[in-house]
Amino acid sequence: MTRNNSDLIIFIGKRLLQLVPVILGVVVITFFFTHVAVQNPCAIWAGPHATQDQIAACRLKFGLDSPLTDQFWAYLSSLVTGDWGTNPTTEIPVLSTISTAFPATLELVLASLAIMTVLGIPLGVIAANGAGRWADHFVRTFYLSGWATPTYLGAVILAIGVGPVLGLPTKGDFSSTPTFPRPTHMSVVDALLNLNLPAAGDAVLHLILPASALAFLNLGIATRMTRTSMLEVLPLDFVKTARMKGLSEFRVLYKHALRNALITTITILGLTAGVLLSGTVVIENIFQWPGMGEYAFGAITGYNFKGTIGVVIIFAIVVVISNLIADVLYGLLDPRVEWR
Repeated sequence: MTRNNSDLIIFIGKRLLQLVPVILGVVVITFFFTHVAVQNPCAIWAGPHATQDQIAACRLKFGLDSPLTDQFWAYLSSLVTGDWGTNPTTEIPVLSTISTAFPATLELVLASLAIMTVLGIPLGVIAANGAGRWADHFVRTFYLSGWATPTYLGAVILAIGVGPVLGLPTKGDFSSTPTFPRPTHMSVVDALLNLNLPAAGDAVLHLILPASALAFLNLGIATRMTRTSMLEVLPLDFVKTARMKGLSEFRVLYKHALRNALITTITILGLTAGVLLSGTVVIENIFQWPGMGEYAFGAITGYNFKGTIGVVIIFAIVVVISNLIADVLYGLLDPRVEWR
């Protein structure tokens, strides 16, 4: 079967169009849930000592005196034009905050994916090659402990127990507020773009603990999939032939067997981005990482409805895009898969 680039482009285009109903669905659900759950948010936004006149003025300012359906259509209209609303207490635009917070979260998620890949795949190979023996049992115990550990507990252990012992920072993305330009709002990337190697090193040190906490809790996904795929590949004839040729065990495992076993693992890692994103809400608050997770927590607890909806929209987009990337990678690695 032959495929061309136009098939891939059409496939990607169709999948991107699916973003429209997905975003509309999450907006509808989040909007009505937040507005129904809290009947009079102005009583909170205006402060504990606000008078009835101040609360009434707040309701008028934010359109809360209109029917709920009218509020929804007004919000949807502004959303389409690029106005995502403002924080009701600080009046800072939601989109402005998200545009600086999301890159920091993306950096954290990518760092976690890198750790999962660098550690998870070799551990999966070791477990598969020693299936049923002590190495296999050790690896499975290791990644199962990560799965069984609650997100907040694993992060707290790293922040309190590991960070101080290793001398790693446990708060923020820099030791001090950087004075150089921040075009991408990714700490390591911005430091490197400014050729500031000390700041880049400092940013990497700040990234280690939160990225490790996020990766450890999901490391079992990469390890388990690699182990399962390797167990299917190792008994095949081409692996036996490679061993009969006298190739080293390292070359047999990592050059021949792993190449064929990685298809499923890489695909699953692409899907994992959505899982990692949801974990940032807890991780970023524990490590005070200035990303979407920290912003989401503040938006929810502060009854910042439009900020909450904005976070859900971004999370939905990332999940759809990560699924698309996973499907594209699977198709590129396995020519038998059709683009449809």
